[in-house]
Amino acid sequence: MSPSDDAAQAVPARERTATRRGGLGIGILWRFSRPHTIVGTTLSVLALHVIAVTRFRGGALTANLFDLFWTLVVGWCVNIFIVGINQLEDVEIDRINKPFLPIAAGELTQAAGRMIVALAALLSLGIAVTQDAAELIAVTLGLAVGIAYSVPPLRLKRFPVLASLSIMFVRSVVVNLGVWLHFSHSFGGGPTIHPAVWALVAVTIPFSFAIAILKDLPDVEGDRRYAIATFSVRLGARWVFATGVVALTLAELGMATIGPALLHGASRPFLAGAHVAAAAVLWAAAARIDLADRAAITKFYMRVWMLFFLEYVIVAAAYLIG
Repeated sequence: MSPSDDAAQAVPARERTATRRGGLGIGILWRFSRPHTIVGTTLSVLALHVIAVTRFRGGALTANLFDLFWTLVVGWCVNIFIVGINQLEDVEIDRINKPFLPIAAGELTQAAGRMIVALAALLSLGIAVTQDAAELIAVTLGLAVGIAYSVPPLRLKRFPVLASLSIMFVRSVVVNLGVWLHFSHSFGGGPTIHPAVWALVAVTIPFSFAIAILKDLPDVEGDRRYAIATFSVRLGARWVFATGVVALTLAELGMATIGPALLHGASRPFLAGAHVAAAAVLWAAAARIDLADRAAITKFYMRVWMLFFLEYVIVAAAYLIG
């Protein structure tokens, strides 16, 4: 029996131990939810709320806090469903690529994972039904894309272009437009899309594309073994890395130059300066990376997520300052 066979046999034993302990710790649930994606969802909802209150309530951040809370809960549940169902379908791959994830590590049983995912889906749909059509449609689309991305027979993650489009669609279109239309309705506004929301859609498209291709850079070994033909597997690390950096640079410089001209009511100097600074941070990190170092690639990928978070903070802050 090979070492990999030993590891495969050991994990179910750890799962049985976790089951006997009977506990689902907060730390395990937090890691199961993939915290960086939760932070991204939270900041996107908060930023869209800030833009809505500057548009409809003159900047009163305490307006509609009850609705904001439940919108965040729905976003978190959809997020947990998407990342959770991916972990349930990718246990063997994660034991190679991401052995720290709770199911792959044997800290959480697959039965418990399925229960969490089912509850997340039911809760998000249950709350959305009580809200408005925009939120219900956004939730339904998010859940559907999550299933199509990870679950056979579609399992779109096998196809790099479709996988990238799936991530871009949810992060750029479903989140931004769905949440904005919900907030606009809750504030008594119409279906008009605020220019800042279109700007966020535009800038998150290249960001989502970069995230979609860069996330697979550290995972080449497991993806190749299980015939997941990501861009990293097919085209190589250097090409994928360069493409991701170019996409991110275009996003930052586009917002630094075009954003101030289109986003009336926002602080133009702040928009331009903050995005130039973000581009500088990106290039400083890119210049130091060693593509042969898996830990360094992962660190850079998380920095991309930090810059993604920052987009929402910058746009919301620009409106508050303006």
